[in-house]
Amino acid sequence: MSSLRTHSILITGAGSGIGRQLTIQAAATDAPVIATDISLDGLAETARLAGGTVTTHQLDVSDAAAIRQFATDTIPTLNGRPLLLVNNAGVALASGPFSTTELDDFEWLLNINLWGVIRMTKAFLPYMIEQNAGHIVNLSSVFGLAGVMNQSAYCTAKFGVRGFSDVLRMELLGTPIQVTCVHPGGIKTNIAASARQGINTPVTDDMKRRIVSSFERAARTTPDEAARQIWRGVEQNKARVLIGADARQIEWVTRLLPTRYVNIIRSKIDRTFTTEG
Repeated sequence: MSSLRTHSILITGAGSGIGRQLTIQAAATDAPVIATDISLDGLAETARLAGGTVTTHQLDVSDAAAIRQFATDTIPTLNGRPLLLVNNAGVALASGPFSTTELDDFEWLLNINLWGVIRMTKAFLPYMIEQNAGHIVNLSSVFGLAGVMNQSAYCTAKFGVRGFSDVLRMELLGTPIQVTCVHPGGIKTNIAASARQGINTPVTDDMKRRIVSSFERAARTTPDEAARQIWRGVEQNKARVLIGADARQIEWVTRLLPTRYVNIIRSKIDRTFTTEG
């Protein structure tokens, strides 16, 4: 990852999961890394594991004013180096079908998973344009390739990230500023276990066990391997990075059957939870 050394690297959601591994691997190149997260404890552990060139900042990407102030404070410290911005921060919501999902829950997730990406990009893109250099990496998901039942807020956010990334790429064509959209499949993180419970979604211990168990069976890629694939895609200036065989399968079926995939995935979900029940 030799080309990373020429950049300052800013990573959101660096306190755990993929963000932590991205930080550790970037720091190993001796590039200056700015790691942000809402969790100070998570950031401290990431910094301990990464060592070296990592500086940490507590940042809530749902807070527009905090992002503006963070950018104001951070940009002067970049000293004209090209910036590689990784919009990784994200959360999950266990809210059931859209008909029972409260809009407050929906807005909470969008404010982090979509608006966090938009606001961070808005804050730092002017610096990239001024330097005529930079790279934006946005974390979408397989849920940005296929709409899946009981994930209305998450899918809306991740499809939004995908579309936003495509727009940026088109607008920046002909410039040295690159845009990469990442679609991870199942990654062995704690995102399912730590999902926020919807206001109108009473989740029993058994239901949570089944959800987490189903996620863990599907999550076949480690955060370390996911981070390696992301950095490889960045080095190759890839427009899209699919992580895991499941991501590649979902992309294939949605391309081949752009409407009928809904029936196929619904049938698979129904069989899974019938078997577990």
